[in-house]
Amino acid sequence: MDYTELFRFAGQRVMVIGAGSGIGREAALALDAHGAHVICADRDAGTAQETADKLRGSSTVVELDVLDNQAVQAVSKEFSDIAALVFTAATNVRKRIVDYTMEEFDRVVNLNLKASFGLIQAFAPRLAANGGGSIIGIASIRASVVEPGQSVYAATKSALVQLVRTAAAEFGPQGVRVNVVAPGVVETPLTAQIKAIPDWYDAYAQKSALGRWARPEEMAGAIVYLASQASSFVTGSVLTVDGGWTAIDGRYTPPN
Repeated sequence: MDYTELFRFAGQRVMVIGAGSGIGREAALALDAHGAHVICADRDAGTAQETADKLRGSSTVVELDVLDNQAVQAVSKEFSDIAALVFTAATNVRKRIVDYTMEEFDRVVNLNLKASFGLIQAFAPRLAANGGGSIIGIASIRASVVEPGQSVYAATKSALVQLVRTAAAEFGPQGVRVNVVAPGVVETPLTAQIKAIPDWYDAYAQKSALGRWARPEEMAGAIVYLASQASSFVTGSVLTVDGGWTAIDGRYTPPN
């Protein structure tokens, strides 16, 4: 086996949904650096174009609202030859259960879970028809550890893990691998609300073994790995990239 080929995507097209910012943008940059033709998809075509402009290789920009299932089906048909799909779109409403409105509940569930289901439903059969490929979603440490105010977000991320595991079982015989990356706290637009509060920011930093937040680019390596042949026997898995947060959750450092 030629191990120098493990992370090369020359001649392959990879779609990144949510490429306009945050983890999606960094994933697009990293996949491009490894030779992929990146299809930058986002609800905001302008930010997707900004990402595409940063890429060194060839790319394509697609305006896509993942809540529009008809559009998702059309895009999956148009780009049926992709080798991998990465989807990062998500939202959060940080409220305690009693303060949640059903409109907010629907908004979080629809984007984080229903849209994820629709993407897998649309793209997995296309990859299967081509002999295989890789699908990568973004879960969260909140799929396993929670705090007040994270009920619906945590529920959707936990559900996404089980959805991906089921998809891995159903499409594995056709060579389709389905996995998720589970980040800890990452400095993205989604976390801007808490990043702006110094006490909250510092408290979250201390929850990781590394004593800091993650940068979006620190998720890119995990995504490239799961999209590449380096992970050819990895499916139905959760790759946790949280700086040790879940490993040391609840730690107590006794005095000397």
